[in-house]
Amino acid sequence: MSPRVEQHGTPPELDVGRTFTHVKRALLLRCPNCGVGRMFRRWLIQEPRCSHCGLIFDRGEHDYFIGAYLVNVIVAELAVVGGMLVGMYLTWPDVPWRTLKWVLLPFVVVAPLITYPFSKSLWLAIDLVYRPAEPSDFGEKTSAG
Repeated sequence: MSPRVEQHGTPPELDVGRTFTHVKRALLLRCPNCGVGRMFRRWLIQEPRCSHCGLIFDRGEHDYFIGAYLVNVIVAELAVVGGMLVGMYLTWPDVPWRTLKWVLLPFVVVAPLITYPFSKSLWLAIDLVYRPAEPSDFGEKTSAG
């Protein structure tokens, strides 16, 4: 039996329960691998590794978090577009375009800051679903904070 196939014959990346668990942990900004360690020291400052299981959050590729940045941009843009659509709906047919532009402008800056930690944790969770953690993904636990 292949090491990437679980007992029931299903590859781990197709296990919906495992995927749900990883995503739930990521949305709580916890380590997607164990669900115990925190991923962020502060809102925009990520821990280098999980304090509980030792998973290194940057999985070793120089451009690893480009996917997280992409998720961040998409979510932020959808928030602005959603706000625009709501504004258009509420004021139709006399949409105040200039006012709508100025009301939504702060969201262009604020939305990426709000979604930043979630996009990084979700990207790691998605990556762990498709590339389960290997021994090389774990660093030594340190007591220094």
